[in-house]
Parts: sequence; structure tokens; C-alpha cells
Amino acid sequence: MAFVIWSRRTVSHQRVRFVEARTVRTMVIVAVVAMILAALALGIAIGAAMGNTHGAEEKAQAERRSYEIDELGKISATLTHLEPRVGQLVTQVNELQDFEVQLKASRRAADRPDIHIVPPLPENDDELPLDSAGGPALAPRLAPGNSAASSHPNVSEPASEPAPKPAPASTAEGGPALPARLCDAQRAAQTGSAPQRLRRTQSALDCLDATLGKLDDVVLAHYASYMAFPGRQPAPGARFGSPFGNRIDPFNQHLSFHPGMDLVAPAGTPIYASAGGRVILAGPHGGYGNAIDIQHSTGVVTRYGHTSKIFVAVGDLVMPGQKIGEIGSTGRSTGPHLHFEVIIDGTQVNPKHYLALFKPNPHAAS
Repeated sequence: MAFVIWSRRTVSHQRVRFVEARTVRTMVIVAVVAMILAALALGIAIGAAMGNTHGAEEKAQAERRSYEIDELGKISATLTHLEPRVGQLVTQVNELQDFEVQLKASRRAADRPDIHIVPPLPENDDELPLDSAGGPALAPRLAPGNSAASSHPNVSEPASEPAPKPAPASTAEGGPALPARLCDAQRAAQTGSAPQRLRRTQSALDCLDATLGKLDDVVLAHYASYMAFPGRQPAPGARFGSPFGNRIDPFNQHLSFHPGMDLVAPAGTPIYASAGGRVILAGPHGGYGNAIDIQHSTGVVTRYGHTSKIFVAVGDLVMPGQKIGEIGSTGRSTGPHLHFEVIIDGTQVNPKHYLALFKPNPHAAS
């Protein structure tokens, strides 16, 4: 009995041990399977995460490339727009410089002593003159080279061109006249990687910006002189009457000198400043009647005579094209017209040469 009981105990004990081992093995297997599944899930998750990260990087790179391409396109378009502007500014500077040369040449030009016969005054007030004329009664100017020219105060001979004075050593300049080198904007966007092209393009933009700044300064300096140049039509649409030079005086029928140009138009027609400047006379002035004098720069004055109304006062600053008065027939005048003069260093010169430098008028006298 003891053996059996012992055996049962042994069997029972072994069975207990067997059950416990099987449970442990089952638990281990379950744990291993769970770990495998967890590892598999973790691997899948990591792979998915890595895949998402790689996709995000590719997407970011694609967006960055797209941004660089877009920015490069915008910069290239800006350069394409700016470069012609630089060329246009260079052309404008050259035109303004040529204009300044023509201005200096016009001051030295000899005026042709044309004789223009103006019909005399009518015998009664009912008859209107065929042409409005007037102005101060001055002695005729003789042709250059005439022996009497040197003895007459109103005769001026063309001055010879002075020789250029040598510049100080500290300011002496020279060299060949070559076209300006513009920024190479086209090459900047053609070769190399996107970052390299962007850097070169940015350098080209900086170059263009500096060039535009210098050109703006030059244009501004010349534009100030251009605005003060007396060449704009003071009475647009008016008909040309007596030109500058010798003519038969409409009052006394004697040969006399006409120091300006007559622009014939109805009374009340607006008169505009031919250039910007300061008013130095506004009121009665002898044979000119109601007159306006505007000083534009050192030694340059324009005169507007026979006005019916004056809209400016002495000391006023006027801009080119500003309305300063209206056409009338005050003073020594046969009818409504504007007597226009250009005075250089106290001497009247032919306004035709100045007006010709601006938009031509088809009615201008030859």
C-alpha cells in the first residue's frame, strides 16, 4: 500500500510536474509567437515609417526643385524685363547728351537775316491786317562780315568756337569711346546647377540694380537741364507769322530787325511756358505790351509779348507747359499774336532753332 500510495504520489507529483511544464512551454510558445508577431508588427511599422519618411523627403525635394525652378523662372523673367530697360536708359542718356551738344551749337549758330514783308496797317479800323505782327522797332542787323557790322550795336557775329581748355591733372580723363558693357543676364540662367544659376542670376540682378542706379543719376542730372531748355511750343496750333530777322516794319515801312518769332492765334489763346524757370518780368514792357520774361538757367531767358492776360507774377517758379497767359494785341501790335523770343546772354537768337529740337510743327516757317 505504501508503494502504491507512494507511486500514486509519484505519479501524481509527476503529473503535477508534467502539467506545470506543459503550461510553461505553452506560455513560452505563446510568448515567442507574440514576440514574433510584435517584432513583425514593429518591423512593418518601422518600414512604413521609413517609407513615409523617404516619401516625405522625396516630396520635399520635389517641392524644393519646383520652387527653385519657379524662382529661377521669375528671376529670368525679371532680368529679361530689366535688361532692355538698361539699354533704353543708355539710349536716353546718349540722346540727352546729344541734345546738350545741339543746345551749345545753337548758341553759336549764325542766324540767317531773312527779310519778311508784312502787310501795312489798314487805313481804317474796319479793315483787318492780313497778318498780325508787331514788336519793338530795332535797326536791321547786317550780314556777318559787312563793314558796318562792327559799328552797329545790334549786329552780332557768330563767335568762333573756343579751344578746349586742358583739364587739371587730378581730373584729366580720356580713352576710346566704347559701348557700355551690360550685365550678362542671359548667360547667368543657362548653365550649371540650380543653386549655381540662382547665385549667378542674383549677381546679375545686383549688377543691373547698380547700373540702373548710376544711369538714374545721370538721367536726372541731364533731365534737369532738359526741363530748362526753351524749345517747347508756347502756343500749340498757332500759325507762324513774322519770323526772326530783318523785315519791313508794319508801322513805318522801313527795314527793321524783328528779334523774335510771331505766333498768330485768336485773342485768349493759352500761352504756355516753353521751359521751366523763374518769372523775372510780368507786366507792361514798352513795345512788347504786357510781357512775361522767364529765366531758365544762367543767361537763358524766354519772352512772351503782347499778352492780354498774365497768370504769373515775378518770382514764381513755372514748369514746362504751364499756362502763364493768353494771347492778345497789347503794345506795338497789329493784331492778336504772341511775340516769342529766346534771349541768350542778353542777345536775341532765332527761336526756330530751339523749337526745331522738339516735336516739329508742320506749319513752321522754313
